[in-house]
Amino acid sequence: MKYTLNYKNIPFITDNSAECDAKCAFLLTEQNKNYLEDAKSRGAAAIISPAILQDIYGVRDLKIVGVTGTNGKTTTAAAIYSILLDLEEKAAFQGTRGLLINDERIEGKTHTTPPILKTLYNMALAKRAGAKYFVMEVSSHAIAQKRIESLKFALKLFTNITQDHLDYHGSFEEYWRVKSSFFSDDTLKLINKDAKKIDFNTKNAYTYALDVPASFNIVAYSLNDGLTAAIKHFETQEEFFSPLYGFFNLYNITAAMGAVKLLTDHSLKEIAQAVESFGGVSGRMEVVSERPLVIVDFAHTPDGMDKVLDSLKEKKLSVVFGAGGNRDRSKRVHMGRVANRYGKKIYLTNDNPRDEVPIQIIEDIYAGIEKKENVRIIPDRYTAIKTAIDELEEEEILLVLGKGDETYMEIGSEKIPFDDREVVRSVIKEKFNR
Repeated sequence: MKYTLNYKNIPFITDNSAECDAKCAFLLTEQNKNYLEDAKSRGAAAIISPAILQDIYGVRDLKIVGVTGTNGKTTTAAAIYSILLDLEEKAAFQGTRGLLINDERIEGKTHTTPPILKTLYNMALAKRAGAKYFVMEVSSHAIAQKRIESLKFALKLFTNITQDHLDYHGSFEEYWRVKSSFFSDDTLKLINKDAKKIDFNTKNAYTYALDVPASFNIVAYSLNDGLTAAIKHFETQEEFFSPLYGFFNLYNITAAMGAVKLLTDHSLKEIAQAVESFGGVSGRMEVVSERPLVIVDFAHTPDGMDKVLDSLKEKKLSVVFGAGGNRDRSKRVHMGRVANRYGKKIYLTNDNPRDEVPIQIIEDIYAGIEKKENVRIIPDRYTAIKTAIDELEEEEILLVLGKGDETYMEIGSEKIPFDDREVVRSVIKEKFNR
C-alpha cells in the first residue's frame, strides 16, 4: 500500500515492490526483504528502513504502549486509551477496533497489528494530532513476523496466555516462546502475575494480580452490577467502579490502571476516578438486551469462554456458539467441555466456517460435550439465535459467543453480512413488539 512521504522530493513510500517506480521509496522490512531487487529493478528512488522512516515521520518521541496476550488485549488497550483521554492526555489507539486518535475514529476495524509501514503511518497521524501516547495491540503473529521491528516501546503489557493460534505456531510451546520473546529486553513491563508463567526480563518489570502479592493488587472487590474494587499500589490504596461485567474484566481494568500509573504522573486516585467513564469495547460482554438479558461476546477460545461463562456462573445460562474454520481444530473439543460445564442449554452453530464443512466443525465441538441432552445443533446462526431467544425462560441469560462485533460471516472466500447484535435486536423486536 502507498503512503505519503515528504523526503528528498519523493512523493510516496510503499512496502510492496510491485508498486515501485521512480517516484517511490521502498520500505525494506523483515517481511519483504526478498523483494528488494525487484523494487530496485522497478526504479525505486530510495530504499528506507523502518528506523529511518521513524525519523522522517518524526515519531520517535511518541510513547508506545504494546499490549499482548491471548485474551484481554483489546479491552485492556482500549481502557488505557480511555483513561488517558479522561485524564486530558492526548493519545491514539491501534488494534482490532481500528485507529482512534484523541477520541476520533480515523479508521474502522482492521488487523490486530498491521504491517510496520501502516503502524508508522498511523503514528505519524497521531503525532500530527498532538498525541503523546500510542497504545497498540500486539499479536503473536506480529511478533513472529517482526511486524513491530524498530519500535521502541515505553511499556509492554502482558495479559495472559492460553491455547490459541496453534494452527499458525504449531505448538503451545512455540506460541509461548514467541510471546515470551516480546518481554526479553529491558523495556518497562507490566506482567499479570496470576496468569500462566511467561518468561520475561525482570529488569524494569512490574506486576499486577488478585491472588498473590504484586506491584498492583486488588485487595477487595464485588462483581454485582459492574465492578467495585479497591486497588493497592505499594502504600497507596484507592477504590474504583467500572460498569463492565465479569471477573476477567477486573484483570483488564487493573492492568489498564497500572499501565497509566507507570506511564504518567497522575495519582492513583485520579486514575481510579477515570475508570468509571470507560464503558467497554463493542462486542465484548456487550449487553444487547436487558429484558430478556442477552449478552454478545467475542470469546472464541476455551479460556476466553471459561472466563465469560464463569463470570456469570451463579445464573442460569443458555449459550450459542460455534468455532471458526481453518483455525486450530484442537481447541474445539475443549470449547465444548467449557460450555458443558456452565450452560443449562447449548446451541451449536456456525461461526465463520471459511473453507471447512460447517457440520464437521460442530461435530468436533459436540465431541467434548458429555451431557448431550440439553444440546441443540442448529447450523444456521440466525435460526440458532432466534431459537435460543424463543426458548429462554424467566431468569435465564443468553450468551452469544464467538463473533462479538464482527459484521460478517466468512463462508468460503466470501464475507456475508451478519451481526449477532443486530440479529438479537431484530428477533427481540419481532417477538416482543418493541
